Parts: sequence; structure tokens; C-alpha cells
Amino acid sequence: MAGPDELATADCPVARAVGVVGDRWSLLIIRDIFDGNRRFGSLQRSLGVAKNILADRLRSLTANGVLAQQAAADGSAYNEYILTDAGRKLFYLVVALRQWGEEYLFVAGEPHSELRESDTDRPVAQLQLHDSHGTPLDPDRTYVHKVTR
Repeated sequence: MAGPDELATADCPVARAVGVVGDRWSLLIIRDIFDGNRRFGSLQRSLGVAKNILADRLRSLTANGVLAQQAAADGSAYNEYILTDAGRKLFYLVVALRQWGEEYLFVAGEPHSELRESDTDRPVAQLQLHDSHGTPLDPDRTYVHKVTR
């Protein structure tokens, strides 16, 4: 299995992305920041993660350009973590994981959290990938063009 250094220089974008956000704590931190938890203490309480692990993941996500720190919006002495533009693009990944989990990891009728549209309060539609003409894509209609060195 490739270590962090190998992932950081891999030819595969998926491998590089996994090297930055591929552990459970990083993805759950990102999910919580999307949900409005932006302070260290709030994240620690929400996730139940050890402080040293949370500090390490926040440091890594910040160093990799996923998060940034800023003064708290309420004017207190605290700092908050915010998603950078790169971090905000992970919304699609979080939604894809959520929708996959809803489909495959809950039995019919089992209660779970649900992502809803703010304006309409309706559930968010299923993500779908489309080709350049707007036709839905599935894995059988794609391929990876690999680089050769």
C-alpha cells in the first residue's frame, strides 16, 4: 500500500485526493464544517475525536489548502476553520457519499439525516454525471487515459 509521500506524487488524481482527504476524520471534519461547526471545540464535541487527532487533521487540511483559519465571525478571540474554494468543491464528494450511504447502508424506513434544499425544504436530487451532450454517464461509458512516463 502506498504511503502519504507516494500518494502526493502519484499520477492518479484519485490517489492524490485520497492522500489529502481519504481518512474518515478528515471527511467528517469537512462534513461538519459544511454543517456549520467551525470551531475546534465544536468539531471535537460533534465528532467525539481525540483532540490530538483533530488538531493533526485540521493542520493537514489547512496545509493542503482545503481549510483556512480566520477570526471568529462573532468577534470573540477564537478562530474558525472555513472551507477554501478547493474545500467547497468537496461538497459533491460529501453528497455522493451521503447518497450512497442512504441507498446501501440503511434498511427501508430506518431514520437518518437528510440533505434538503434550503429554499424549498425538498430532499436534494440524486447526483448524476453527464457527458458533454447532457446524457447521463455510467462507468461503462467512461475510461481513464493513463499517462506514460
